[in-house]
Amino acid sequence: MDKQLAKKAGIRFGIGVLIVMLLVFLPAGTLAYAGGWRFLGVLFLPMLAVGILLLKKNPELLKKRLENKEQQKTQKLVVLLSILMFAAGFVIAGLDFRFDLLQLAPWISHIAAIVFLVGYAMYAEVLRENAYLSRTVKVDAGQKVVDTGLYRIVRHPMYTATILMFTMIPLVLGSVIALPVFLIYPFLIVKRIGNEEAVLEKELDGYQEYKRKVKYRLFPRIW
Repeated sequence: MDKQLAKKAGIRFGIGVLIVMLLVFLPAGTLAYAGGWRFLGVLFLPMLAVGILLLKKNPELLKKRLENKEQQKTQKLVVLLSILMFAAGFVIAGLDFRFDLLQLAPWISHIAAIVFLVGYAMYAEVLRENAYLSRTVKVDAGQKVVDTGLYRIVRHPMYTATILMFTMIPLVLGSVIALPVFLIYPFLIVKRIGNEEAVLEKELDGYQEYKRKVKYRLFPRIW
């Protein structure tokens, strides 16, 4: 096991947990926020499991997933707007709970948590299928087009999975008010895909042929 990689991943994981807890529970004014704990569970427990699995089975892919320095100007903007969106959404959800504004029934939050986990399972499957899956938009030396599994259905199944996951976040947290904030995410992904496909068409051999074969980007028969 790569101890340095494990340390780096562990530190990144711990910082992520701490930041999300601060953004959710400080505005809520209490730790007795069931939706907040539910969200932490469905987000970080699968993340921990996937991280450990990658560390043991595919450390190179884990290294790529830890990269976060975008080279493309458009992607830098998308990442910045995504960070602001998540921060604002978490704070609004916490305030919604604190002042009991428009809280959802617990059963809705439970169903949203299940949908979130379905999206996470899809995300994990994409990681299994695509060994080139970096968090940043780039083409590695020797990279090939992946056209198996979910990639036979849509060109960007990872983004499909994250849309499914992230639009469920306010519902898992039990907040109606935070929902419009997280609905910004699909539009950011559309922007990201436009730039990403331009890079792939230019730098990845066979990608234009793949686009002709798989017509839909995110959702079959929709887009």
